[in-house]
Amino acid sequence: MTLLLEPPFVNSSIPFHSHRHNLYIRTNSFFKPISAAPGAVEHLSPEPEPEPESLALSLDGPRERRRVVRLAWEKLVRWSRSLRSKAKTDVLERTNKIVVLGGGSFGTAMAAHVATRKSQLEVNMLVRDPQVCRSINEEHRNCKYFPQHKLPENVIATTDAKAALLGADFCFHAVPVQFSSSFLEEIANHVDPGLPFISLSKGLELNTLRTMSQIIPKALKNPRQPYVALSGPSFALELMNELPTAMVVATKDKKMANSVQQLMACRNLRINTSSDVTGVEIAGALKNVLAIAAGIVEGLNLGNNSMAALVSQGCSEIRWLATKMGAKSTTLTGLSGTGDIMLTCFVSLSRNRTVGVRLGSGEKLDDILSSMNQVAEGVTTAGAVIALAQKYKVKMPVLTAVARIIDNELTPTKAVFELMNLPQVEEV
Repeated sequence: MTLLLEPPFVNSSIPFHSHRHNLYIRTNSFFKPISAAPGAVEHLSPEPEPEPESLALSLDGPRERRRVVRLAWEKLVRWSRSLRSKAKTDVLERTNKIVVLGGGSFGTAMAAHVATRKSQLEVNMLVRDPQVCRSINEEHRNCKYFPQHKLPENVIATTDAKAALLGADFCFHAVPVQFSSSFLEEIANHVDPGLPFISLSKGLELNTLRTMSQIIPKALKNPRQPYVALSGPSFALELMNELPTAMVVATKDKKMANSVQQLMACRNLRINTSSDVTGVEIAGALKNVLAIAAGIVEGLNLGNNSMAALVSQGCSEIRWLATKMGAKSTTLTGLSGTGDIMLTCFVSLSRNRTVGVRLGSGEKLDDILSSMNQVAEGVTTAGAVIALAQKYKVKMPVLTAVARIIDNELTPTKAVFELMNLPQVEEV
């Protein structure tokens, strides 16, 4: 049984179960227990089947079913309140300064989010555009990306890297992947070796095939730089509007994961934790390429059957490559995998999907990119994905087709024809 709606805070030492009130629900031919509360992790293992003598509750009749549902919900609410009452907040309390590298849409949304967590918190945004810097400081708005949204007054913009990074407790990295190495090399002298980097950037470096967990320590010349990957289905606009959102932080350091969770989680943002950095990063990079494919299907008006077939095939390709690279397959069905794929492939706010729609409608890639004021990472990631697939000996027909379309070696219509004529296979 997989559960994606875990609580934002977790203390695994808190038991929450009562043998007197253990409930069982019928699933086809057997019963499964509604038992102890899960932790705030990306996935849970299946619970053990109950002993035959425990199968005491039948769900025959609408009244009995309603009672079971009501009791289950009340148990969930009590468990949630218990965890919230014991949740630690010391990380937020002792955090005084946050720095956000980059003044784009997601960096701005994250700066606004953490600024609302604590009014005394100083949130510095390091930006390159002097006009954006002035608009944030004078009008409390990002004139380029969110001109209609007022930012909290404790969000401050600067073009001075030294001033932005001095005394920072956490750093959110929101610079596009392809520019990250050169950007970080420029500011490396101002970065404290113990400063935790929380990466918001998704993609692969084109020439080196590196992920952000490899790029950041290399560019900063510090292999021990604390690193956290933040991913999941999250449009910047909806974060700015404080709509309910769930994301996952991935790091090998469990204590650091819990700290970032405490820093960010609130009533409108759930933060789950994971130790699978590879799975979270690869899923986050490859879903952008798949979103271009989904957009092409939409632009060609190929219908819902085609869309479902393409996205499911693309999900399989992502899983094949990611697991070969050491990722856990369960990560790929979580927030950073299936969750992010659904959002990016099916919703019009997606930049990568928009590129695909316009390609499928007959526009040229150069014209599409020149008209956009934000980076569509899937365009540059596509070629790197195919290089990785060759390295790990994985066949990826859908994502390979996207790379060839981007390289202008295949038309969208021709790509569809070629994909439909691939050999029929047995599903695995």
